[in-house]
Amino acid sequence: MKVSTTSPFFSVALLVISMLSIQCSASLAKSVFPIIGPEATTALRLMFAALVLLPVMRPWRAKLTRKQWLPIILYGLSTGVMNMCFYQAISRIPLGVGVALEFTGPLAIAMLGSRRLIDFLWIALAVGGLILLLPIHEFSGNLDPVGVAFALGAGFCWAMYIFFGKRAGNAGGGASVSLGMIVGACAILPFGVASAGTSMFSMSVLPLALLLGVFSSALPYGLEIVALKQLPAQTFGILMSMEPVLAALSGIIFLGEQLNVAQWVALACIIVASIGATLTIRRKA
Repeated sequence: MKVSTTSPFFSVALLVISMLSIQCSASLAKSVFPIIGPEATTALRLMFAALVLLPVMRPWRAKLTRKQWLPIILYGLSTGVMNMCFYQAISRIPLGVGVALEFTGPLAIAMLGSRRLIDFLWIALAVGGLILLLPIHEFSGNLDPVGVAFALGAGFCWAMYIFFGKRAGNAGGGASVSLGMIVGACAILPFGVASAGTSMFSMSVLPLALLLGVFSSALPYGLEIVALKQLPAQTFGILMSMEPVLAALSGIIFLGEQLNVAQWVALACIIVASIGATLTIRRKA
């Protein structure tokens, strides 16, 4: 059966691919932190993402007005700061915990945009899953408060990314992603240079940064900007509840992390919330 590219289920598929790409590459990013630090890693990731997207999106062909530039600039800034805050967070706290805390941003978008009872059911399931996923009962004393603050800051920027990303996509289409990466890279580069100096451009780091640029930014954000044009912002926020699940699975596969029974229940709650949100998209559109 042929699936239309304007179908909400096609947009959901793009989001799943995007989230898989981000979470599988997060462990790679952590291996670069000891060499150049989170700031320089973020800057290189955004720089390579912008370079990869330039010949694909060809943003110079977009005829944008001054009014259309504003959401693209804000989208780029929120993307850059979100990535730097997230990398700062997971350099201090576990990946799954960082992603779960970061999810407060899109969850807030989902709650603010909800109007029907069924929406609150999916939100309640997602919130319940996140509460179980966070190891607050046994390991809360081991969480670095600075890392937690950075993760929550990344969550706020994630909410701004959703809000401005939808408007940037409407203003400039696919070119918005490339332009946003350029804005984000320019904003974060000074922090990277101040942190790592010229070592961030060493030949031992650049190949890893290229992989991060492609699989952590260029590919997922390119897919997300397309999905954001087809999905309501609140639906996008609920669907992104799969992020902590994929982060936990990435931890199992790449970092050897194990989940307890409560955490597996959390995964089930979040998956059900995501599926439920997907099945009710047509009624909201």
